[in-house]
Amino acid sequence: MAGKKYRDAVAKTDRFQEYDLVDAVEKIREITQVKFDATIDIAMKLGVDPRHADQVVRGTVMLPHGTGKTVSVLVVCKEAKAEEAVAAGADFVGFEEYVEKIQNGWTGVDVIIATPDVMGQLGKVAKILGPRGLMPNPKSGTVTMDVAKAVKEVKAGKIEFRVDKAGNVHAPVGKVSFQSEQLVENITSFLKEVVRLKPSAAKGQYVQGIALSSTMSPSVKVKREKFVA
Repeated sequence: MAGKKYRDAVAKTDRFQEYDLVDAVEKIREITQVKFDATIDIAMKLGVDPRHADQVVRGTVMLPHGTGKTVSVLVVCKEAKAEEAVAAGADFVGFEEYVEKIQNGWTGVDVIIATPDVMGQLGKVAKILGPRGLMPNPKSGTVTMDVAKAVKEVKAGKIEFRVDKAGNVHAPVGKVSFQSEQLVENITSFLKEVVRLKPSAAKGQYVQGIALSSTMSPSVKVKREKFVA
C-alpha cells in the first residue's frame, strides 16, 4: 500500500490531464512532500524503434542550472594529463590502478572520462562499466584529450541520455529546491535537444508523451504541442 503522503499527492493530481510546462513544474513542487531535496526527473515516450541502429536517440545536453547533484568524476589517463584533470576538479585521477580497482568491482563514481590512448586498457572492464552507464564514449564527450573541458562540463551540469529498449528517455533535470524558472529552463533545454536529435528514419509522431515526477511522487503529464516533432 502507498503511504499517506503519496496518496495525498495522487489526490491532488489528475493522471489524465496534460499541463503546460510551467504549471507542471508548479504541480510537481506542490505534491512533493519528502523531507529531503528531491530530484525532479523527466520521462519522454518517443516514436522510435531502438532495435534499429538508425533510430537510437542518444546525446548530451548542458542544463543551464545543473542537476543540483554533486557529480563525482574519475579521469582515466596517463601521467601527462593527470595534473590537468586534477586542476579541473576531477575527484579521482589515474590509470592502471583504477583499471585494476574496477576489475575488482569498484564503480564508486558518477562519470568516467578517459583519454583515447587508454581506451584499449579500459576495454578490459567494459562489461562492468557498460551496464552501469559508466563506459566512456566519444559521442558523449567522455573520450577526449581535453580532459579539463570535459570535467568542467560534467561538473557544471552536462548530462547524458539514451533511449531505452521501450523507446523511453529518462533524465534528472533539477531539484525541488530550484526556482520554478530554473527548472523550466533546464527542462526546455533537454526537450529541445531530444527533439533536435529526431532520427530521419523515425516515422509518425516522434514525441508521444512527456511526464515529470520527483522522488516518491506520482507523475504529471506535460503538454506536447510546443515540443512535438
